[in-house]
Amino acid sequence: MSTAEAKAETETLDRVAQLIADAGRILFITGAGMSADSGLPTYRGIGGLYHERLTDEGLTIEEALSGEMMNRRPDIAWKYIAQIEANCRGAQPNIAHRIIAALEHEKPGVWVLTQNVDGLHCDAGSRNLIEIHGTVHHLRCMECSHQRSVTDYAGLQLPPPCPKCGGVLRPDVVLFDEMLPEEGLHRLETLIADGVDLIVSIGTTSVFPYISGPVWWAREVGVPSVEINPGETEVSDIVTHRLRLRAAEAMPELWRRLHPERPLED
Repeated sequence: MSTAEAKAETETLDRVAQLIADAGRILFITGAGMSADSGLPTYRGIGGLYHERLTDEGLTIEEALSGEMMNRRPDIAWKYIAQIEANCRGAQPNIAHRIIAALEHEKPGVWVLTQNVDGLHCDAGSRNLIEIHGTVHHLRCMECSHQRSVTDYAGLQLPPPCPKCGGVLRPDVVLFDEMLPEEGLHRLETLIADGVDLIVSIGTTSVFPYISGPVWWAREVGVPSVEINPGETEVSDIVTHRLRLRAAEAMPELWRRLHPERPLED
């Protein structure tokens, strides 16, 4: 990085930290890049679990992890959900997760909209949380109302039978070709309708309209927005400020500017 680039980055960090300090209501939008700093792989990106290859059954990962497959062949869908869960197992929230949770403690108007199903935001202490794609740690029966939470899938019979009706349990996640949860969408719509002072997009390519939508809304109404992502995304050209950094690089720098007297341990 050149001297000029380093200076520009420092100035952007200073401006973003000031925006966070001044904001009462902040929406953080997070994707796979957020959890990558906890050692979790992405799934379809370069180097991901399923990058440019088919499953053992000759299916794309979108076919294997579809709602139709869960209904027709739950054993196949569960096989690949279990692979993803195994790669998440033992992962801990990284410093970026913990800083967002700490900001929520300071500012009750801080919310997180996440695409991640690993539960790391919740583990870090975030409570104003919209897990729009669900979580692998909550299971529900496909036939009755039975539900249960699990720490991991170790020891589970796959597909797991429902102890209440004998049906099949499935993770409470949004599979390919399935609708988003109405409750999560309603919470997001209500949050935006009530207004926020700042939108911060972290580690997501923003390809889904419900993920890029809040950033477009911010642009239209004049609310500042920030992107933290080393790569190019669907919203890179429309945000107010852009930091080409990973989450675990940018968030500690912002925290140090907000709390020079109170460092968070890495």
